[in-house]
Amino acid sequence: MNYKNKNFYRVVDANVNRAKEGLRVLEDILRFVCDDKKLTGEVKKIRHQLTDYLKLLPDFKAINLLKFRNAVSDVGKKTINLELQRNNVSDIFLANAQRVKESIRVLEEFMKISHKHSALLFKKLRYKIYSLEKRAIEKISKICHNNYEV
Repeated sequence: MNYKNKNFYRVVDANVNRAKEGLRVLEDILRFVCDDKKLTGEVKKIRHQLTDYLKLLPDFKAINLLKFRNAVSDVGKKTINLELQRNNVSDIFLANAQRVKESIRVLEEFMKISHKHSALLFKKLRYKIYSLEKRAIEKISKICHNNYEV
């Protein structure tokens, strides 16, 4: 498959958006619920690294991704019931951490087509998220048991 294929860009666009959206949710939980400056900064750094890694691609421009976006006819845009089930902040954090990890894994895999170096960068980013998730959920769980149970 030619990586310049429109479907390649659709995959990249969807997963960049998904990862950044999820990272923003994680960042806001760590910032506003946990008041944790260090973890908040780590998530923010990961979010910026994601953008920086994409800029390393020779032909990457945000507008290139936008021109291939087709949200209107996206066959997978329907919300499933599982996405609506959140009981507390821990659930929100874990669901979004999973979304971020999955999206970055997709980016990693697609970069293997012709941007092998970028694939390795995305893999390192994914492992940073694994580590951050473990540290953050311990803190969030303590806070949620006290303040945010539904």
